[in-house]
Amino acid sequence: MITVVRDAWIVTQDPQRRIVRGDVVVDGERIVSVGGEYKGSADREIGASGDIVIPGLINTHTHVAMSVMKGAADDMPFPRFLERVFSIDSERTDRDIGVGAKVGCAEMIRSGTTTFVDLYYSEDVIARAVMETGIRGVLCWCVLDDDLTTQKGSPLQNCRRFHDVFKGTRKIIPGVGLQGVYVCNEETCMGAKALSDEKGAPLTLHLSETRGEVNGHREKTGKRPAEWLCDMGVIGGNTIAAHSAWLTLGEVRQMAAAGASVSTCPTSNMKLATGGVAPVPEFQKHGVNVTVGTDGSTTNNSLDMMAELKTLGLLQKSSRWDPVAASAQELLDFATVNAARAIGMEGSLGSIEAGKHADLFILDGRLPNIRPLLPENMVSNIVYSASSSNVRTVMCQGDIVMDGGRVTSFDEEEALSESEDVWRSLCQR
Repeated sequence: MITVVRDAWIVTQDPQRRIVRGDVVVDGERIVSVGGEYKGSADREIGASGDIVIPGLINTHTHVAMSVMKGAADDMPFPRFLERVFSIDSERTDRDIGVGAKVGCAEMIRSGTTTFVDLYYSEDVIARAVMETGIRGVLCWCVLDDDLTTQKGSPLQNCRRFHDVFKGTRKIIPGVGLQGVYVCNEETCMGAKALSDEKGAPLTLHLSETRGEVNGHREKTGKRPAEWLCDMGVIGGNTIAAHSAWLTLGEVRQMAAAGASVSTCPTSNMKLATGGVAPVPEFQKHGVNVTVGTDGSTTNNSLDMMAELKTLGLLQKSSRWDPVAASAQELLDFATVNAARAIGMEGSLGSIEAGKHADLFILDGRLPNIRPLLPENMVSNIVYSASSSNVRTVMCQGDIVMDGGRVTSFDEEEALSESEDVWRSLCQR
C-alpha cells in the first residue's frame, strides 16, 4: 500500500539535519522517498501543505499502566508518596493495568510519540493493550530481589517467560528492567544483565534518582550506584539508565566508557522535589547518549514528550545559568536519533529517510503558536512553541494511528470511559 504525505515541510533528522519541502512516500511499513514531488499512483494521500512532518518521538522511560493513577499521590512528601504508590501498585488487577496502558498510549499518540520504553511488571498484559493501540512498546519486565517482590514467582524468570512469548511480535520489543539498586542485590543485577545479553534485549533501570538512594547504597557497599554497577559490568551498550540525576563526573566517565544511554526525566524529578539535575552537558562532553523520558503519571501526570523537551531545555539553561545549554536541535535529537540508538533501532527509527520505518507525525503548521514558520526557525518552533494541540496525524510503522486529530487505531473512548472507575477502585482498595 502506497501512502503519500503531500507538500509538507519535512524535518528529516538525517545526518545533515536537512529540512526539505515536498512529499513523503511510504510503501507498506517503510519510507521509500523523501522530498520533491511524487508523481506515481497512491492508495492514500494526506494533504499537508504548509504542515511539518517529524520523526515519531521516542519516550525512553515511563510506566504506561500508571496512567489511571493520575492525581492519586500528588503533593506529598517523598516517603509518603512512595508508601502511597507502592500500596496501590501491590493491589492492581489485569483489567486496570490494561486500561491504564491504553489511556497512556492514547496520550502518547496525541503528542507524537510512536515508541516508548516501559518498566513495569505484568508486561504481558501491557503488551496486549499496546498491540491494540498500534504504537511500539519496548517493554521491560521489572526485575528485583525475590524476597522483596509482590510478583508471583521469581521476577527474573517472569521476565524470561515474557521475552520468550513476545519475542518477534510486531511492534513489541521485550526487554529487561531493574527496579533499582535499593531492591536489587548483586545476584539480581548480574542475572538481569546475563538475561539481557543472552536475549539481545534492552536493559533499563532506575539509577541515582535521589540523594537518599545514592547515600544509602554507598553506606551499604562503599560505592555509589553507577560506580558499583559499572564495576560489575551491569551497565553496557544496551543499557538505558533512567533519571541519572545524582552522578559524579567519575561516574559519567564510567558510563561513557560502557557505551550507556541515559533517560533524563526533568518533570518527574522537579515534581517530587528530590533535587539533582541530570548533568546533560557532561554526558554530551564525555559521550554518554542522552535521551528523554516522561516517567509515569504519578510523578509527572503527563506523558507528553513535546512538553518534556521544552521543560528539559529550560531546566538545563536555568540551572546552569547558560542559555546555550541544551539547544533546540540537541533536544530534538535526544527524542529521535539518540533515542533510536538507545533502543538499538537507529537503523530503523529516529529519522525520516528512505528505508526506515514510517514512524512520523504531522504538526498543523497553520496554527498561530508556531507561526511565523520558516526553515530557519522550524526546529526552535517545534521544541519551544509547538504543543500536542498541533499534532494532526500520527503514523507508526506505516499504520495511521491518528488521523486529523482522531485516534483511529483503537476505541479510545471506551478506555477513557473506564478510567474513572479504575481510579476509584484503586484508591478505595
